[in-house]
Amino acid sequence: MHVLIVGAGGFIGRHVAGRLLAAGARVTLAARAPERLRRSFPMARTLACDLAHDRAADWAPRLAGIDAVVNCAGIIGNRVDYAGVHDRGARALFDACLAAGVGRVIQISSLGADESGVTAYHRSKKRADDHLMALDPAGERMGWAVLRPSLVMGRGGASTALFTALAALPLLPRLGSGRWQVQPIHIDDLARAVLRLLERPGPLACALDAVGPQAVSTDELTEALRGWLGLAQGRAPKLSLPKPLLALVARLGIGPATRESLTMLAAGNTAPSAPFVAALGFCPMTLGEALARYPACAADLTEARLRALAPVLAGLLALVWLGGGIVSLALAPTATVAPWLGRVGLAGPGATAALWAGSLADIAVGLGLILRRRGAPLAGVVLMAVYTAILTAAAPELWADPFGPLVKNLAVLGLSLALFAMEGRRG
Repeated sequence: MHVLIVGAGGFIGRHVAGRLLAAGARVTLAARAPERLRRSFPMARTLACDLAHDRAADWAPRLAGIDAVVNCAGIIGNRVDYAGVHDRGARALFDACLAAGVGRVIQISSLGADESGVTAYHRSKKRADDHLMALDPAGERMGWAVLRPSLVMGRGGASTALFTALAALPLLPRLGSGRWQVQPIHIDDLARAVLRLLERPGPLACALDAVGPQAVSTDELTEALRGWLGLAQGRAPKLSLPKPLLALVARLGIGPATRESLTMLAAGNTAPSAPFVAALGFCPMTLGEALARYPACAADLTEARLRALAPVLAGLLALVWLGGGIVSLALAPTATVAPWLGRVGLAGPGATAALWAGSLADIAVGLGLILRRRGAPLAGVVLMAVYTAILTAAAPELWADPFGPLVKNLAVLGLSLALFAMEGRRG
């Protein structure tokens, strides 16, 4: 069987790819940036795609010789094109699959993608699900299955990252009431379900809620992950976060949480597990079983603490940049700043222009850090390196100044480099 996995660069897509390759399937991996996939899965074929812009005609040549398609593409965030990727892009893919004679399509949707969908994420997924089911209702020409997973657990997953980061803190932030309900399914069980649906003979037409056997509260999930990390359970005090603060954090994208993800959690993420078990012939692992099967190591605790610390570091650095930029503008072009600019050969209008340019650049970096713009930490590294080099050349004695105006730059450089390195941990 030759299977095309769309959205193969994501958490679910990579695990589905690994499961299918282990089962002996021939696999083609499609993603916006296939270079990393090519390195991670050298035995698989890769191709570039962009669901937000590709149309059915774009998919036609890619589907030549493909027996089955698994659509794992999914995005979540505060500034993303849900309709383009989840709805229009997926519908174009499904239309192309039917026209090309693809025998089977598996759509990874989301629990809650139904008539009561509470977020744009859910509603966009539902429109694509409905379109797939309507193309061949009996699944005779093109067998189809829609899997609607609850919170998917596993190393590398955004949900796992969020809750392990919370669990690693000495003071546990409580999301909402702490009683929000989730029904986690491990990524291995979800990938196993995909394989079983692909291997099932005959017509296929089913939509299943992919959930684990046990519903837990967000407090219980955090405590379970705390134990998994090797930290004492039930001892860390819990801090209930006010709704306005949670909303602000989510709106700004501080940390892994987003408006959509918090809305989903607040609405509840549970469903009966019996239909899934009956249809696929196996019972997914409970949360405890999954954590025991994949025990944590020291790197997991380090990862969790770094994720929890990253927003704090970004906030502190943002204060440094914003404070420096605003204070410099407030002083311009007074006698306080003029001597410093004179030491690097700037005076008059040139000095004023340089001061404004530097101050605005500082403010831009600070805002970029607050809004979690990719590249903001690297911009801070470059800017601080330029400032340090200029002052070192013009006034090297500042390195011996008791207030450390240049020595302190090294700390800012180090923190900025650390944040730049952690940018790859998002997601």
